Amino acid sequence: MKQSVKYILIGLLLFFRVSLFGQTVIDLRFNELLITNTEDFQDDFGVHSSWFEIFNIGYGAVDIGGCYLSNDPNDLKKYPVPRGDVLTKIKPRQHILFWADNKPYRGSFHVNFSLEDSKVLILTNADGKTILDMVTLPTNMEPNQSYGRVIDGEGSYGPGSDNTGWDVLARTSPSTNNYTLDGKSRAAKMKETDPYGWIMALLAMSVVFLSLLILTFVFKGTGRTSIRLSQKKADAYQKTKNFSVEDISGETFAAIAMALHLYANETEVHDIETTILTIEQVRKNYSPWSSKYQFMRKMPETRKR
Repeated sequence: MKQSVKYILIGLLLFFRVSLFGQTVIDLRFNELLITNTEDFQDDFGVHSSWFEIFNIGYGAVDIGGCYLSNDPNDLKKYPVPRGDVLTKIKPRQHILFWADNKPYRGSFHVNFSLEDSKVLILTNADGKTILDMVTLPTNMEPNQSYGRVIDGEGSYGPGSDNTGWDVLARTSPSTNNYTLDGKSRAAKMKETDPYGWIMALLAMSVVFLSLLILTFVFKGTGRTSIRLSQKKADAYQKTKNFSVEDISGETFAAIAMALHLYANETEVHDIETTILTIEQVRKNYSPWSSKYQFMRKMPETRKR
């Protein structure tokens, strides 16, 4: 039983560990960048500056605060993303935009370098050493032409990224998807595939019965383990209980009796009665049990010399 509980706890810990691990900064990817911006998207100050986009491929919110951005492999901590800013939290499957205008005093999303004189773009973890993603900037890009992942979040990433999955995009798409997905929802697709709902019903029933089957095996296994342990304890107790006097020889009883006799004689543990009774006459010739006099407190008497 203890072993089963142990395995269940280990499984739960691994599950939560994987869940938490899946909602960290390792889910962040460079997604799109624009090196020369003359008439494209403007920042909050109405200025056309180069920009780059980061995409959260995970299904949990990720805070990029505390990470580092750089265009120099020898200085990975060039721009620290400020902590404590609520805007640095990237929602699941969403984007965040940074302006590479070399003016960090304009806000958290304005870095201290420009893409026009850069060859590489690097995203580093909060430890300042682990490279989460890196992209090599293309040369001879036309103004207002962006370079990004063909499908959001897909392709090579990390310190060994070779820009697989990247290409020159037909149009810029800051803070939105690079690839327009099919407009049909999953419900609409399912309706086309299963117009009468038979597949959905079978799937739902299969999930329920499979869950019940798994629970049956789990409970049966737990019950058998518990019964086995209880039976072992009962067998051990029965072995000590089924001690038979017939297995002891007469010589053993004689030795025990002799030892007790010698011990009694040496230690005088047995009292010898004289069978003499002493009877004293009571001072009162009546029974004092109901006499009120016996219950009254006596007055102190002074002795006179």
